[in-house]
Amino acid sequence: MITKQKKVEQVQKLVEKFKKVNSYYFVDFTGMNVESTLQFRRELKKNQMELKVAKNTLLERALAEAGNLPGLKDGFRGPTAVIFGYGDPIAPAKVLKERIEKFQQPVFKGAVVEGVVYGADQLTTLASLPSKSDIIASILGSLNAPISGVVGAINAVIRDLAYVIEEVAKKNSK
Repeated sequence: MITKQKKVEQVQKLVEKFKKVNSYYFVDFTGMNVESTLQFRRELKKNQMELKVAKNTLLERALAEAGNLPGLKDGFRGPTAVIFGYGDPIAPAKVLKERIEKFQQPVFKGAVVEGVVYGADQLTTLASLPSKSDIIASILGSLNAPISGVVGAINAVIRDLAYVIEEVAKKNSK
């Protein structure tokens, strides 16, 4: 039996985590044995993620106390674990999708990614989104394209001018 003080401490730790992360994913871990759960935790840890199991009422209380963090509308049913994503907000979706396709466990319940709520049926959508680093690379590439075009045009003018000067010099030397 967990004491009231332990519950308060657990809620406070969850509140801190909810405030610190940019994405969190809810999963049902029913049917996962200890070995597969440990393997899953290690895989998450490698990718700057963390899996926490808590009672549904404590999760709901922590979400409410964290303030301004949307939760899932239908609440929680059955065993629930939270995956906290500390790095790329889309990375947990990719790891989850891969794991579910491979082992059919855990069951995805929903997620909140940068303030947007995603339902249990939207894991594929989430996993297909580009990562933050991909988006940044795309934007930088777009910004760099006009600059490289200008540099290429300037180099072409200089090259053409050098060619003309060389030809004039050859003609005058003959």
